[in-house]
This record gives sequence, structure tokens and C-alpha cells, in this order.
Amino acid sequence: MKNVIKSYLPFLLWLLVAACSLTPQYVRAGDMLAQRTYRIGYLAGGAGPTFDAFREGLRDAGYVEGRDVVIETRFSEGRAERFPALIAELIERKVDLLVAGSPPGVIAAIKADTSIPIVTAGFGDPAAMARTLGRPASHITGTTLPVKGIAGRWIEMLAQACPDIARVAVLTNPANPSRDTWLADLRQAAVPAGIKLDIHDVGDREALGKALAAIASGGAGGLIVTGDPVFLIERARIVTFAREGKLPAAYFSKLFADDGGLLSYGPSLEDSYRKAPRYVDRILKGAKPADLPMEPATVELVVNLRAAKQIGVAIPDAIVRRADKVIE
Repeated sequence: MKNVIKSYLPFLLWLLVAACSLTPQYVRAGDMLAQRTYRIGYLAGGAGPTFDAFREGLRDAGYVEGRDVVIETRFSEGRAERFPALIAELIERKVDLLVAGSPPGVIAAIKADTSIPIVTAGFGDPAAMARTLGRPASHITGTTLPVKGIAGRWIEMLAQACPDIARVAVLTNPANPSRDTWLADLRQAAVPAGIKLDIHDVGDREALGKALAAIASGGAGGLIVTGDPVFLIERARIVTFAREGKLPAAYFSKLFADDGGLLSYGPSLEDSYRKAPRYVDRILKGAKPADLPMEPATVELVVNLRAAKQIGVAIPDAIVRRADKVIE
């Protein structure tokens, strides 16, 4: 027996050396397998600056698209009725996580029959989640948009910029969960300012065209645009309408001021979407959505002095000094 073992000893030694030399390759292969590529379902009203902000947030969190994550995008292009079908497509794609942007997108994701973790962005009313489901939603977390107290400032700033303003048209979407909060704040601020509000309910592009025609013939001296994906997607059209009609206008998002609107005050949509990947990162690393408190986006004031000059309005220095950004 000893002679047999002795005869096989060189072969056994060779096998041991070969195994040792191969071990690092197997370890490296194991590391490669550990670097799983996650599939993220991204649902929103449209692309543009908010989607860019989300991708920037992913890069800041250390993720590389195509290597660490693949983003499956679905955009409703302002048609809220498309969201349920778009979510169904993403679920069918076996995504590891859903990022739901905009109020109708978030509401549709909440109603979907899925236990996939959901990260929200660009959504203003966390309480609507519980109301929609009739129970707490343990698989949902993300960023929110502060809403309470925002709309009253629109009235305040328009009244300061245009002391003689007596009538203001308001664009709002009755399907938006934050609508009632905005309207309550607007009405509370309008009474002491002596301003009458003309409320125009808009749910889609066609209704927007009719509302703008009514505003043009209705004698309003100003315009307020509340938050909603329909208005965000159509912002170039709305800003052009206000400029050509020389209507001083206040908007809920800086994206309007960036595109030529007079002034904006409200939560930063870009900040909301840029922060969402922090939740994506923690959930992919094993955290439970229910253990991650929702975080509000920052609120910002943007003043466009170039737009003010075009319509012949002087923005008071008190407003300009408070602005987070001034466009000249």
C-alpha cells in the first residue's frame, strides 16, 4: 500500500499545485457573480430634468448603468390613464424595485397588486397612500413634496409684484391629491389681498387648451399654475401663453422659471428625484421600505428678471433678495 501511495505522490502534489493556482480564478468568478445587475422599473409622466436628476443620484450612490443596474423606463406622456398598464409591463419584466414618479404614477403603483418595493418621487401627499390602500403601505417609501403653505406665497408674491392685481386665474387638476390643499391655501390668502380666483380644472392637454382660451377672454390679471404632470409636460406652452398675454404668473416648480416663467416657489422636483436613489440603494442592500422614513424635497424660490422685463413687471427687491436663484 505504501508503494502504491508513493507512486501516486507526484500526481497528488501536481493536483494540489494546480488547485491552488486555480483558486484565485474561482474567487474572482465568485466576485463577478456577486456583482448582480439589478433591474429598476422607472415610471413617470415624462423624461427631462427629473429623469436626469434620478440618474445623477444613482451615479452619486455608486451605481453604473449597464453594469450594476438596468433602468426599465415607462412614461405616460401626460396621460394618467396609461399608468396601470405601464406598471403591469414593468412587473412583467420582473423588476427588483419600482421607482414611481408624479402623483398619478405613485397612486397607480400603490393600487397595483404587487409586493415589489416602491420608491416614490415627485409626490406631495404621503397620507394619500394610506387613504388609497385603506391600510399602511409597508412596501413603499421615498421622497415627498411639501405642499401645505406653499400656495399662499404665490398670491403674496403676485400681489407684491402687481399691487393692482384683482383677478387671478388658477390652473389645477382635480385628480391631483394635493389640489384641495393648494386651493384652501390660495383662498385663504386671496381674501385679505382682495383677489378673486378663477379656478380652471384641467385633466389633460385638450382641457388645457380650452382653459387657456377661457383665461385669455376672462379678464384675469395674473396666472397661478399648481403642481401636476400635465402642466409640467406642457410648461413651454403655458409659459409662452403667459408671456404673450403679459400675464404675471407664479408656478409650483423652478422648471417653469428656467423655461421663461416669471417666478416659481415650491418644492424642488429635481431634488426629489435626485434623493430617490438613496432609497433604491438601501433597499437593494437589504433594507425594508417600512424602516426608511420618507424625506421631503427642499423648497426653492426662483425669480426670472428677464421674463419680468418682457411683460413689464418690476419684481420687488424684497422678493429678489429671498430668491434661491435669479435669472437675469
